[in-house]
Amino acid sequence: MKGKGQGNNPETSFVGHLDEMRRRLIFTLIAFAVSLCGAFLYVQEIYRWLVRNLDQKLAILAPSDVLWVYLKLAGVVAIAVTLPIAGYQIWRFVSPALRPQERRATLAYIPWLAVLFVAGIAFGYWIIYPMVLQFLESMSGDFETVYTADKYFSFMLSVTVPFGLLFEMPVTVMFLTRLGILNPARLAKARKLSYFALTVTAVLITPPDIVSDIIVVIPLFLLYEVSVALSKIIYRKRIETRAEAA
Repeated sequence: MKGKGQGNNPETSFVGHLDEMRRRLIFTLIAFAVSLCGAFLYVQEIYRWLVRNLDQKLAILAPSDVLWVYLKLAGVVAIAVTLPIAGYQIWRFVSPALRPQERRATLAYIPWLAVLFVAGIAFGYWIIYPMVLQFLESMSGDFETVYTADKYFSFMLSVTVPFGLLFEMPVTVMFLTRLGILNPARLAKARKLSYFALTVTAVLITPPDIVSDIIVVIPLFLLYEVSVALSKIIYRKRIETRAEAA
């Protein structure tokens, strides 16, 4: 009887959940470290591809700059690889609270974490980054331009990586809708605030002209509306599944 009582103890259950969360977090960090090491093996090829169109070699101010640049590039690759693993660990953590149909449905979202992250990086790299770089270079006519590798890639990643994260919006909304944390009504109610936040984001990461802002903000608004539409579909299926199981 004592063992049974301890098993139902809320405090014991809470500690057990914390321990499981810790284990899954450690596993995710290990996966990131392994992915980082794997990406580092090919980071020189990645670097050469990214600087293929530059007219000058990038400068370094200290020998350690090379290491930091390579680590930044490898880190982005490691994030792309680790995102589905982290998503799977989150799914394993919450899956006991889900019904069988919901478990299968939410499991299917996980591969899209990497796909959407890469799509966002590509959008930022091929659409936004050249536009921002061209604008800034147009202002540097009175200066001698010398790029250091560290500053160049820090700037590139600060422009592109946020789009990789923003493009996760649809799959994140779908997952949270399946869990019952979000629903279409909440997303619709938060539309004005979300649009404002996305507009501020677009203004901060683009040159100060209206055309650039529009080029960036329209895809972000579309992402939000796609997320709302997907939330409606998922919410309706969730209600139907719960009704059939009742």
